[in-house]
Amino acid sequence: MSEGRQRTPLYLKVAGDLRSAITAGEYDSGAKLPAEDELARRYGVSRGTVRQALAELRTDGLITSRRGTRRVVLGAPLLHSFGELRSFTRWARSLGEEPGGRVVAIDRVPANEEEAERLRLPQGATVYRVRRLRTLSGAPVMVERTTYPEWIGKLVAAMPRNTVSHSEQLGRHGVVFADARHTIDLVPADAADAELLGCAAGESLLRELRHSTDATGAPVEWSQDRYLPGTVAFTVRSSTATSALGRRLSR
Repeated sequence: MSEGRQRTPLYLKVAGDLRSAITAGEYDSGAKLPAEDELARRYGVSRGTVRQALAELRTDGLITSRRGTRRVVLGAPLLHSFGELRSFTRWARSLGEEPGGRVVAIDRVPANEEEAERLRLPQGATVYRVRRLRTLSGAPVMVERTTYPEWIGKLVAAMPRNTVSHSEQLGRHGVVFADARHTIDLVPADAADAELLGCAAGESLLRELRHSTDATGAPVEWSQDRYLPGTVAFTVRSSTATSALGRRLSR
């Protein structure tokens, strides 16, 4: 090695070894990696180096963790059907989890500029804003904020507050969700999020913006889902043949 050539940082070597082990199947999807202390001893490095290595793997989408727990292997990307990706309830059931929902607020209000644009309505047209808490097997994971055109909003408002799946009920009324565009970003939790999810106000939440249309292309919802960090991860797979988005449960 020439003097001008830098050596590979230790944390990248550790990350590379763990990445190879995960790819080879030594750690199955859902398995926990060894504790930081054990990994530090195994590789003869500091815990700080181990944390840097784990951060690399998390950035790659190979592992995740909840605060105070060991890192969990996500495994190979799991792609979902359109229904499972658009519907929280169908996605949860596909994983063997028990979905829950509780409406905390329904407001019949004039559409603001963004809502009017997304739903192709005149600004000031009546819309329904629905906010509800979503749970997985009883644990709060997400606050859903959805704006509906008036005719759909009336149907949602008539449902029991603890209806698990609004989509299934709307389907019985002929509301078809045929296409959806998803955008993923981060937003700070506001006071309402903090109260419902049990997090600190200002904490970063993973947000999924969703714009759904029916078979004719008419908008049927404009929604944003705010997830607690460490509860879900999204994976995008793209190639010359196809592109797909997957959502996975994190532990």
